Amino acid sequence: DGKLHAALTDAFNKMYPDIKVEQVILSTGPITEKTIAERENPQADAIYGVNSFALDQLKNAGVLEPYAPKGSKIPAQFMDSDGFFTHHWLTLMVMAVNTKLMDEKGKQVPSSWQELASPAYKDMITIAAPTKSGTGLTIFTTLKDAYGWEYIDKLDKNIFQYNSSGSAAGRQAGAGETAIGLTYDTAVINQVNAGLPVKLAFFDMTPNVKEGGALVLGAPNPENGKKWLDFMASPAGAAAYAPFVGAATTPGYGKIDLKDVSLWEYKAPVDTAAFKREWGKKYEK
Repeated sequence: DGKLHAALTDAFNKMYPDIKVEQVILSTGPITEKTIAERENPQADAIYGVNSFALDQLKNAGVLEPYAPKGSKIPAQFMDSDGFFTHHWLTLMVMAVNTKLMDEKGKQVPSSWQELASPAYKDMITIAAPTKSGTGLTIFTTLKDAYGWEYIDKLDKNIFQYNSSGSAAGRQAGAGETAIGLTYDTAVINQVNAGLPVKLAFFDMTPNVKEGGALVLGAPNPENGKKWLDFMASPAGAAAYAPFVGAATTPGYGKIDLKDVSLWEYKAPVDTAAFKREWGKKYEK
């Protein structure tokens, strides 16, 4: 989101007007590969806005330097245990419920993932396919980790449509095309803010993507990189990015209070390529 990056730069430059911020904005895969490719001659001072999978990959590739941001109020659970990176915000996977449609069908809002797989919700659910969307991949790898393939078999019977866009299920719920859309937090918040008959609901556990940043090992301007990471982990940084995210790790910022959320932590490492192959073989027609 270009507006997010611009808001962060503007807020940072109010604190440090003499530091020129140059950003390379790419998707997670390319920016991770670029940082690793530049290992022998680093071009960046810090990397941010990348997910946990990428941060672990960067850490394992030896391109990060441990750094603990100064003055941060972010809880330890959102810091790398070895001190290599800090998570700044989370994208939460939630349910968009069209309350008008549910009332017409005489259905209750499901309160758990197990309930969502009940035959009572046959053909009432839309979600992005994990082979085509990071949102779908996060939801389905979490479900596999938590409940196994047997559960996903049951859920599949209730899917009205698999989408290629992570936000589509939220829009479909808002338009009344589906009763339940499984999507990410801000996709639902947008429908609620538009005055549509949509409710944002959490389950008993919440698939999520944590996104954060780190100092690049051998950075050309390490002190400036540290200042950027201090800012990102501060209330001033959180105030700048809060309008663009669902949940901030700095307490008191973001649209969703993490105190109300039971975040899922993967029990086993995820091989995303293998998972997509297996899921595609089972469920793609």
